[in-house]
Amino acid sequence: MMIRPSRPEPRPTRRARVHARQWPDMRPWAMGGLLIGATLLAGAAFAQDEAVTEAHGYSYFGELKYPADYQHFDFVNPDAPKGGELVIAGTGTFDSLNPYTVKGRPGALTTVQYDSLIESTEDAVGEYYCILCTSLEYPESRDWVIFHMREDATFWTGEPVTAHDVVYSHKLFITEGLPSYAAAVANMVTGAEALDDYTVKFTFNPEESKRSRIETVGATPVFSKVWFEEDRENRRLDEPRLEVAVGSGPYKLDSYEINRRITYARRDDYWGKDLPFNRGRYNYDQIRIEYFSDQTAAFEAFKAGEYYFTVEGDPKQWATAYKFPKIDQGVVVKKEIPDGSPPNPTGFVFNLGKEKLQDKRVREAIALAFNFEWTNESLLFGLYTQRSSFVEGTHITAEGVPEGEELAFLQGLGDVVPEEIFSEPVRQSHSSDAARLGDRGNLRKASRLLSDAGWDVGDDGIRRNAAGQRLTLTFLIPSNIESSVEGMHETFVQNLQQIGVAASVEKVDPAQYTNRRRDRDYDILYSTRYSTFLSTGGGLSQMYGSKEAAFSLFNPAGLASPLVDAIIKASFEAKSQDETDVALKALDRAMRHEFFVIPTGYIADYWVAYYDMYEYPETLPPYDLGYMSFWWVNPEKEQALRDAGQID
Repeated sequence: MMIRPSRPEPRPTRRARVHARQWPDMRPWAMGGLLIGATLLAGAAFAQDEAVTEAHGYSYFGELKYPADYQHFDFVNPDAPKGGELVIAGTGTFDSLNPYTVKGRPGALTTVQYDSLIESTEDAVGEYYCILCTSLEYPESRDWVIFHMREDATFWTGEPVTAHDVVYSHKLFITEGLPSYAAAVANMVTGAEALDDYTVKFTFNPEESKRSRIETVGATPVFSKVWFEEDRENRRLDEPRLEVAVGSGPYKLDSYEINRRITYARRDDYWGKDLPFNRGRYNYDQIRIEYFSDQTAAFEAFKAGEYYFTVEGDPKQWATAYKFPKIDQGVVVKKEIPDGSPPNPTGFVFNLGKEKLQDKRVREAIALAFNFEWTNESLLFGLYTQRSSFVEGTHITAEGVPEGEELAFLQGLGDVVPEEIFSEPVRQSHSSDAARLGDRGNLRKASRLLSDAGWDVGDDGIRRNAAGQRLTLTFLIPSNIESSVEGMHETFVQNLQQIGVAASVEKVDPAQYTNRRRDRDYDILYSTRYSTFLSTGGGLSQMYGSKEAAFSLFNPAGLASPLVDAIIKASFEAKSQDETDVALKALDRAMRHEFFVIPTGYIADYWVAYYDMYEYPETLPPYDLGYMSFWWVNPEKEQALRDAGQID
């Protein structure tokens, strides 16, 4: 349940398996950097040496679906009525209204208060269109980019949004942003400067990849420099605070009660409400998040009408609990809406920083104890499909052994590619007996692998290594996790205990879970942090690359693979989308070979339930459900629900 964060990769939205419905960290995937760099005169020199593209948007290969004079996106209703309230639920706690803090737990949806220079669209991969800018220009080399800003853009204080604010915001993310952002972009960006009040230029390190340069700096949220400078000591980007940084976005914080609710109000004076990008968007007068201690309390509150819209993630609840009178009466709509994006590679993530998990035989043995088929039938009501690939069901899913262009690509990488990549079919998820939790064949195979890896069973039935250390495994989960996920953990642990692994589930409160996840204080974590991909860019390095592996919050396994690094780097140099696709297929193969996630299943649809006053366009885009962005409230239906006492 989130307004989409700015980020340089396409947004994958298909929900992968049941998940702990916590509020995700509302941080962009790649942040900008600031060093004093090239001048306007230098930019003119570039323009003389090579062709310069000027456009109303950006894609790496220069293709944009919408022309410069587009009036609105195809998937929105440009005449959607304004008004009403979207009320959704959150679970757990929050202690900050700063979404970019590196401490504490930020409240939900605070990023909706900030605009960026460009933003991606929900119906295309890798396409970005101007928001705070009117146009941008860049050379073929992508060694620099100039954004020409809108002079009518204002913060909610009435002050203009200027190039100086853009540069300042960029510097904040370099000096006070997440380390993985700062490290990546500090290498990418060599200069940022305001050429005048409404023209900003970024120059880039020519030794770094051309990929992700422009979209990274363009998608950075823009804050008010004046606001931060008024109280620099207490207004930091990396510290939790309940004071909200001044923004220029469509919504503004209206009120909050710690751990109870947050309300955002649509700005009547929002400068960008008539932009073609925004037509048909931001239709609710208010967005309110009601917080509850856990999923059970939240669902009961939904039935009682305390909030009005939910995206369900628990298959047991979806299959059995949505049978209350309001659904039979038509007050609440229950609907499955197709999701066109590839499923996220959610699953049980191994902490590769743990010595005991660095042996792939151990990881393979642990995986064999997970019985997806039994779990799906017994806990998930048969609603899920197994997943093997990081890009499941797409044209870049690796299959069999590498052939043709993919084979040639891998051969071109040299000795970094192990021989088994060429000779063995790509890794597939194992199959298990759906009728029996403990699949005997898989558990016997797992036992042999553990013994081969030096973990033998003692007289007490526990596996130990030559030094006498027990093979222990701790699965860390938050207390507000969905019941289906908790049951899945418990049954997984039962199977591991059968083969002598001292496995256990440790449930902690959401705040402690957040801190331990950041500190990588776990053996195995059920994670939704990794994302799928249909294009390449800096986000791939941040999630799967070695350079930031030790500290990136988006790489919970700590994966650091020379093979994966080489493929990502090569994907940056692709000259066409076809070449990019070949590299990404090889990347899928390589990451499945590294085996750092036990894949779990997915559903092909969004499961939504809502009080019958929300409506959406006839044709939804493939990459986002969009209920926060381009759905709306039907005022007649809303009034009817109020008159009937179904909503407040």
